[in-house]
Amino acid sequence: MALIDKTTPSRKMSELLARVRQVPPTRLTFVVSLLLSLIAVSGSVIVSKDAALYLHIAQQVLDQGPRAAFLAFDWPWFSFLIAGSHRLFALPLEMAAYFCCALFIAGTCALLVSISERFAAGSAYWACLVVLSIPAINQFRTDIIREHGFWFFAVLALGLALRWLQDGGWLRAILIQLAIVAAALFRLEAALLLPAITLCLIADLRRREGWKRLLQLSALPLTGILIAVISIWSGDTWSQPRIAHYASLADPRQLAAGFEVMTTRFAAAALEKYSADDAGKILFFGVTLTLLVKFLALNGPLLLPLFHPESGQALRDYWKKLSPFFCTWLAYFAVLFVFFIRERFINSRYVSFLNVLAVPLLAAACLHFGKRLPRLSKALIAAAVVVMLINVIYLGAKKTHYLEAATWLSSHTSAADPIYYQDLRIAYYAGRGYPFTPLTREELMTPEQAAKYRYFVLTPRPGDALVQWLKEQHKPVLGEFSNRKGDKVVIIGH
Repeated sequence: MALIDKTTPSRKMSELLARVRQVPPTRLTFVVSLLLSLIAVSGSVIVSKDAALYLHIAQQVLDQGPRAAFLAFDWPWFSFLIAGSHRLFALPLEMAAYFCCALFIAGTCALLVSISERFAAGSAYWACLVVLSIPAINQFRTDIIREHGFWFFAVLALGLALRWLQDGGWLRAILIQLAIVAAALFRLEAALLLPAITLCLIADLRRREGWKRLLQLSALPLTGILIAVISIWSGDTWSQPRIAHYASLADPRQLAAGFEVMTTRFAAAALEKYSADDAGKILFFGVTLTLLVKFLALNGPLLLPLFHPESGQALRDYWKKLSPFFCTWLAYFAVLFVFFIRERFINSRYVSFLNVLAVPLLAAACLHFGKRLPRLSKALIAAAVVVMLINVIYLGAKKTHYLEAATWLSSHTSAADPIYYQDLRIAYYAGRGYPFTPLTREELMTPEQAAKYRYFVLTPRPGDALVQWLKEQHKPVLGEFSNRKGDKVVIIGH
């Protein structure tokens, strides 16, 4: 009897797993993804900085019309979607934004699982585990960011490209281009998908069919170029600051100049004169290694199967069977490299698209790993589930002090008061919009600049120089708010 009792939990677990496996993997992924997003959002207190901007612009669209959006941001299409969802579903703006992002993430995850199963039969449930657990995707479930829409439409375009490369057809080609346009409305980097997919046609250009497919894939771009030429010929002028900025980033001359500046500064700051000639090589391989390390780290524990010997076969299959994904991965890595050189920084949010593209590869590697090392694979699954939960359940101190400071500001100040915000989310929650301040903290620490503001809303660290300087200027502390971790918002005024 005791023996039966001991085996009951494992038997129940087996029955539960059997029931789960009866659910189609794409449907299971979509539903669980929505559930994880719900858990993540239910534990959040305030939105991210970018989210506050997008929500503010959406409110401007609702109050003043579409033109107001372009005065605040040069690529406001995501805010249009938020405003439209608010009106269509009668949801509060924040809830409408979270709803859109949750659907986009769930859709991206389901698409990746479907593509993974086509790539490596039997890998669907591994793909389900990958997309629901790797930090590259799941650490952003509480964020209202443009990446979610970019990921969804980019993966949709690549999935359509796989079918098109196999079967051809004008309709599929047009749908690919429309999906790329939709992705570009979220992030303009999506434009690289077209040349990446075109690269997959090189081997077919020896045949007439290859040139026909190239024409199919170029229909919308050629139409756009024709419209632009006609517009210029007719005397109309049109420019988009973000497109112009991206074009300048890709300018080879400016890229070379930026790399030379970085090399010179790096050599002067960190190298002896005997190694100065190698500064360019060190910088090149250093940036490349940094990007690769970030990419590997964002896979979490599911990185382990990539080091198994049989993952080499999965990589070769990824290159051959999923060439649009492979070419896009290389193209986007090049984009990140250029961005690092020109803008001098990179973060996990930008790198994560590399991990999205690598999901089918990870799933296939996990499939081989599970067959060869079944016991170790169970430990890997357990670790992945733990990481999955860590990504959506936040147990640290929340930024409740931001909301308290915003409440104080809305009660004790007027909208006309000149206020300096170190974190503009406080202005957003105080009902003051998103008043961008071009001044840096160092520029603010002069009597002439400080005199322009009546209040200073700061999020200082211990011994903050700006707070000390303002106190030395005999400006009193009007309010101080803390969370349970001890992080503070300090309001200083005249």
